[in-house]
Amino acid sequence: MTEERPVLVATEADDVTADMVITELNRRGVPVVRFNPAEIGDGLTVSARYGIRPAHAAGRMLTPSRAAHLDDARAVYWRRPTWPAFPHLSPDDARFAAAQTRYGLGGVLHALTGPLWVNHPLRNAEADYKPHQLAQAERLGLAVPATLITNDPDEAREFVAAHHAVIHKTLRATSYQRDGVPVVSWAEQVTAEEIDDRVRVVPHLFQERIGKTCDVRVLVVGRQVFAVRIESDLLDWRRDYSALAYSVITLPAALEAALLAFLGTFGLMSGSFDLAVDHADTYWFLELNPNGQWGWLEEHTGLPMAAAFADLLTQGESR
Repeated sequence: MTEERPVLVATEADDVTADMVITELNRRGVPVVRFNPAEIGDGLTVSARYGIRPAHAAGRMLTPSRAAHLDDARAVYWRRPTWPAFPHLSPDDARFAAAQTRYGLGGVLHALTGPLWVNHPLRNAEADYKPHQLAQAERLGLAVPATLITNDPDEAREFVAAHHAVIHKTLRATSYQRDGVPVVSWAEQVTAEEIDDRVRVVPHLFQERIGKTCDVRVLVVGRQVFAVRIESDLLDWRRDYSALAYSVITLPAALEAALLAFLGTFGLMSGSFDLAVDHADTYWFLELNPNGQWGWLEEHTGLPMAAAFADLLTQGESR
């Protein structure tokens, strides 16, 4: 039995990946307080004091089933929380209430310096910029495909024409609907003829297509590195998970060290990297998801990913 210091888990109601970690923490006897900012009100109460003693009363969180002194938290697993939209209020009142929640509850949590964050939301946000990722990958000596980010259609056409094959990717995955139909943005190959003046509206990411033999998803948890080879005939393997084959691999030592250093520059304790491997066995950096999904990989490979997160959240380090 571990000492009675809870792990706070911030996530949405239906999060199978978080459930896997919580199950492992429960097995170890580690107290868990699960909450979602969207439940503020009857489902979530937070209080914090500043400039008042005793210091132990500085922060408190209550859910319908749990209570925690925030200063006692050993770790915060910032998984997939959602923020309230307040649909019962007028649009102006809803925006006001949402801002008070984000900067009130969010501010109280961000101020915590005692617990280990996996990952701190401010660090996640900084690492979520793809241009920043690509520049950092280059600085660390990782192979980066030729990439152009622009809203200049002439420059985009010139870039596409200069390479054998080019794909277009979104700069950030964003859930939205068009005429009531959910829109999903996949990586797509693009030709110079397809580029028109609509490119001027927002920046676009164009990237040289790597002649890959496979994709690799790498999950880093603390100092533990899990690498999975993903084989398919798809340009974007996320299109069809049923068409994928998985195998566990070991990364070259220099690549593993570079990925650990990459996370360190952003102050992240965990992250999911997407790499592509070409016919010369070169590993190409594609992107980092600082809070990527990994649950399905554990199910297919048996890798102890949930246990690694439990190690990190409980002990502050991985075995």
